[in-house]
Amino acid sequence: MLSLLKVTRRLIPLLLLACSLSLMGQGTYRIQIMPGAAEMRYSKNLNDAIRFIGNPVFYHDGAYLYCDSAWLLEENNTIDCYGKVRIKSSDTLNLYGKFLHYDGNTKMAYLRDQVRLVDNQTTLTTNEMIFDRNTKVASYESNGKIVNKDNTLTSRRGYYHTDTKQMYFKDDVVVKNPDYKMNADTMLYNTQSRVTYFLGPTIIKGKDNYIYCENGEYSRVTGRSRFSQNALLVDDNRRLTGDSLYYDSKAKYGKAISNVVLTDTVQDVILKGNFAEYWRGKGEAYITNMAYAILGDKKDTLYLHADTLKATFDTAKQETRDLYAYYHTRFFRKDLQGECDSLYYSFSDSTITMYHSPVIWSEKNQMTADTIRIITGKKSIKEMRLSNTAFIVNKDSTGTFNQVKGKNMVGVFENNHLIRIDVDGNAETVYYIREDNKEMIGINKAKGSRMRLYVEDNKINRITYLDKPDGNMFPEADVPADQRILKGFKWMVERRPASWPDIFKIFK
Repeated sequence: MLSLLKVTRRLIPLLLLACSLSLMGQGTYRIQIMPGAAEMRYSKNLNDAIRFIGNPVFYHDGAYLYCDSAWLLEENNTIDCYGKVRIKSSDTLNLYGKFLHYDGNTKMAYLRDQVRLVDNQTTLTTNEMIFDRNTKVASYESNGKIVNKDNTLTSRRGYYHTDTKQMYFKDDVVVKNPDYKMNADTMLYNTQSRVTYFLGPTIIKGKDNYIYCENGEYSRVTGRSRFSQNALLVDDNRRLTGDSLYYDSKAKYGKAISNVVLTDTVQDVILKGNFAEYWRGKGEAYITNMAYAILGDKKDTLYLHADTLKATFDTAKQETRDLYAYYHTRFFRKDLQGECDSLYYSFSDSTITMYHSPVIWSEKNQMTADTIRIITGKKSIKEMRLSNTAFIVNKDSTGTFNQVKGKNMVGVFENNHLIRIDVDGNAETVYYIREDNKEMIGINKAKGSRMRLYVEDNKINRITYLDKPDGNMFPEADVPADQRILKGFKWMVERRPASWPDIFKIFK
């Protein structure tokens, strides 16, 4: 009788396997007990559950279930496994835990206690997990940790698509690797391509930069990234924002598109436009498409526009060193306006150099030359140098034009007001002398090699000739109209910006 019981005990697993195999193709696969050394105990008190001990192995529709012991409910086609639980779903996918409830009808697995999912080079650990074998998605709702190569990721909720190798994370997402630390609200990660997608507010802190965005992606392989929706890149002393930001960490190259703002917090410089490129290694940045710069504080702000702005940076101190403006350059400050073809601004000595048909307007004065250099200090103009074919025009209150012409000129300023003009080479003047009541006294016409003009209350107060001049003061009637205008005279007040938005006006 005892021998018969032993034989029966060994035959039952085989009979169960045969019964399960016979049901294949009928829509529902039965959970099978694999032949082995496991012991089986039958209990009518537990809904006809069968108790297996001794490391039983089960099979269900392509997956193997391992454990220390289990309760199999044949009628419900479910099983509860205890101990060293393992699900082998494919050659690379294994799930581990201390407890497993598996439903053979729905192919849903619930694991808890020291749960691990291991798939190639990816390991996911959590305390509770649901694995849907239909969709091949593993999910957790109470904190999980994933390690993939040199990436470590934690989140409160997560979903792993084992077939596509896509991971979806939600709430308190944190990613750490040797290059950066990332905090996000929602994230998608592909373990094969190693591309991370940001689907909500995200902060990325690297070794030398800080990034914020609400949408974007980053490739760990190529080092290339894209950020959008309130995107911000902080790199040392610079802040870069735009509708879309692109950055290549290996090439140290960045690009920004639409509503671009590049700010240097040390030099008080803001560059704006709709397209920008930035080379961190070379220390250069270009901004185009409605590009303009804002320099200085709110009291003495200078607005500068050109087709293209180029900024260079000190790669050691990481601060703006030079600013170049190319083509159709115009600028506005309350006490100074100007335009030229191209312009150079040096932050080291606060010098502005204007090239190709430059013109400056300061109070009632218009200044032109081949090249104009403005020297500033402590947020005020100290000196203005006009080189080659220098010309200063001052329109007085009666509508007449006082004119000074020469090869080179130096204008000296005090508290941003022109107080003296030194003319060197081929000096010429046409100056209207009037009484206090504005009645004409005469017209001073003179030529000389060098002269000095003193300006007071925006009017020429007196002229000192540094050599013997050719000329004198003449009655108004003795000076014909064509001799009251010096050669090269141009009055371009219609081009003068009246407010900072006027820097964008187009003139032919």
